[in-house]
Amino acid sequence: MPLVANTPLPAFERLRQEGQTVIPSEAAVRQDIRELHVGLLNMMPDAALEATERQFFRLIGEANQIAQFYMHPFTLKELARGPEGQAHVERYYQPFEQVKEQGLDALIITGANVSGTSLSDQPFWKPLMEVIDWAYENVASTLCSCLTTHAVMEFRYGQPRRPLGKKRWGVYSHRVMDPRHPLVQGVNTRFDVPHSRFNQIDREQFVSAGCRVLVESAEAGVHLATSEDGFRLVFFQGHPEYDTVSLLKEYKREVNLFAAGRRADYPPFVENYFTRQNEAVLDEHRERLTAALTMNAPVPALPEALVAAQLDNTWHDSAEAVINNWMGTVYQLTHLDRKKPFKDDVDPADPLGLRRPPAV
Repeated sequence: MPLVANTPLPAFERLRQEGQTVIPSEAAVRQDIRELHVGLLNMMPDAALEATERQFFRLIGEANQIAQFYMHPFTLKELARGPEGQAHVERYYQPFEQVKEQGLDALIITGANVSGTSLSDQPFWKPLMEVIDWAYENVASTLCSCLTTHAVMEFRYGQPRRPLGKKRWGVYSHRVMDPRHPLVQGVNTRFDVPHSRFNQIDREQFVSAGCRVLVESAEAGVHLATSEDGFRLVFFQGHPEYDTVSLLKEYKREVNLFAAGRRADYPPFVENYFTRQNEAVLDEHRERLTAALTMNAPVPALPEALVAAQLDNTWHDSAEAVINNWMGTVYQLTHLDRKKPFKDDVDPADPLGLRRPPAV
């Protein structure tokens, strides 16, 4: 929870300028334990629909805030789904119209699978932009994950994503670039983040749009950035929500596509993820699979459990810290009436007070 400036001690103001959340005592005495309502626009395909729910719900639930978190999943009807996925959505998800009527304190928008290269040609483009426009005016903060970051940067800032020419696929080391920002307070100055994408928004594009780059990798580029006000839009290019085995499952899917003749080349190893022992096991599997295809024999199953036992998760604690900071800031900024995204004494154009001059 935040520090309370219960005396005029100058240290409070200096800490605030460094990015710490510090609230005046008159605001603190009005606080009570309350609920936070968080939306999840889940655009992932059926195979990842429920796993994505768990990943983001887990991060929200681990936030160290004295609040009750109410999660509100919804999706877009323009996204094609099979019978099981559609049944899940119809049973457990809310219509967007109901979400708008109830209001949200914060919103998470996942990535999505696309066909072709143009985002604006996707069937979900227009409805997604409608959600983003509504959230920008009515929700304190929207966290955009991966493809949604690319969509918002193109839609709001005129910055189209750049094709990489190959898949950026692995776990990469990152550094905090703006340690005073509240979203990265208490986060390790260097930490890992998984990435899995074919396209990228470059640092120069974020800067040109007036956005604030908070976390960046020399190999993988910008991971965490925010809109110019520091909070209304939060951008992820990586996948800190991933489970330990998420990249393994992606690798298995690509191997199966190769075995089925739907991928021309055998997939490379996920970078900085498998141990040497894992790579030896997977090399052996490749030889067995290739031999089976040559002889028209049954394809062997990838030794998933054996590989999974050797994997390390080197990103979850930092992801938890960032989400905790995000939820804590939402808590401080939001009004009890969720149809008013900010408290009366908060400037929506500068909700974190980042544009105020530093303390002398």
